[in-house]
Amino acid sequence: MPRTNVWIFWGFWVVLGLLWLALNPAIFSAADVFAFRHQVMQFSGVLAIAAMSVAMILSIRPRWPEARLGGLDKVYRLHKWLGIGALGLAVFHWLWSEAPKWAVGLGWLDRPARGPRAEITDPVQRFLLDYRDAAEGPGEWAFYGMLVLLLIALIKLIPYRLFRYSHRVMPVVYLLLAFHAVILLDYEMWLTPLGLVMAILLGAGCLAAVVSLFGRIGAGRRVAGEIVAMHHYPGVHSLETVVRLGPGWPGHEAGQFAFATSDRLEGAHPYTIASAWDPAEPWITFISKELGDHTTGLVDRLKVGQKVTVEGPYGCFTFHDGAPRQIWVGAGIGITPFVARLKEMAKRDGGAARPGIDLFHSTREVDEAALERLAEDARAANVRLHLLIDGRDGRLTGQRIREAVPEWREASLWFCGPGGLGKALRADFAARGMPVDAAFHQELFELR
Repeated sequence: MPRTNVWIFWGFWVVLGLLWLALNPAIFSAADVFAFRHQVMQFSGVLAIAAMSVAMILSIRPRWPEARLGGLDKVYRLHKWLGIGALGLAVFHWLWSEAPKWAVGLGWLDRPARGPRAEITDPVQRFLLDYRDAAEGPGEWAFYGMLVLLLIALIKLIPYRLFRYSHRVMPVVYLLLAFHAVILLDYEMWLTPLGLVMAILLGAGCLAAVVSLFGRIGAGRRVAGEIVAMHHYPGVHSLETVVRLGPGWPGHEAGQFAFATSDRLEGAHPYTIASAWDPAEPWITFISKELGDHTTGLVDRLKVGQKVTVEGPYGCFTFHDGAPRQIWVGAGIGITPFVARLKEMAKRDGGAARPGIDLFHSTREVDEAALERLAEDARAANVRLHLLIDGRDGRLTGQRIREAVPEWREASLWFCGPGGLGKALRADFAARGMPVDAAFHQELFELR
């Protein structure tokens, strides 16, 4: 994650954890294992459901955090890591719930004697207490469901289609866990600043879950479209699809992406936009590569004249950083945002003199027609193209880029492609003095 998002991620845990500890100093003076168990379960439960709430909110693609976090790809990365954190805490929470019971059953611990309970006169507290048993059972089963669903999401060997269908159940699981949290959070906490924070997070999380359940994610950013042209590049296993958009599209910048739906059962899939926007010609182009169970065979499932829905635009990979030079690196299908930018530049000013942009395209596969179109676009935009075919030219490295662009210290670097290559280039340039937090821009978009 970008450094800002790393600070947000860890700051979330630290601030919420310290707030809980400040309000619950009894955890440091618990009289026995079971008193300590209660405090630990409250602590871990609060952190877990809070993280799940933020992850649920981010899952519905809200507009306001996108620019602040650096694009929807960064939003989804934060969503993913909050989900992983919540999973770890939920397992920890469950173990503290069950382990002392196991220890009692094995004779290692004695169950504490329970004295008479004080009479509860507060009607709200009495109401919550009456639903305690109803919250514990579904909460435990919801935990098991969350465990399975998050493992499906994280294990990439599991087909994307199964991940997508199973993830639709997550809002239901979240609502059960939210009910569990509301009932079982210590009543006194609701009357503190922590209670206000939890009420806001749980309320927003439940609203997001309902939005998801009713299929309204991104509903305000959808427009109808129709496929008007398709071009298959078999050498690189890629498909170019041109869609004519109906009214309502706000326009897009090169480097942004959109979600397209061609089959309601398949749902929306993200594609980088590979065309410049012109309101007089409301067409949008996507380039997809056969990389998974959805995109493989897409050329046979899509037809000219087919109706589609397009949602967006999203993303902040838009080449605006004020640097006097730019280095672009598009590896494999990662060339797509650069194609859009080339077309935008050529269309806007006819490729007027624009020294200082070098485009590196590294690919394992070759399709002469696709490469010729890329070369034409680069010439039209007055951008210097460096083409590297892995089997012929070897792999792209930071050293090769620096040799080709001696003025690299003045440049920003824009990368889109495999995550491993991006990580290697970022580390390489950082080691040689590039201020990568400001100058290295990388598209991180992954759905899982």
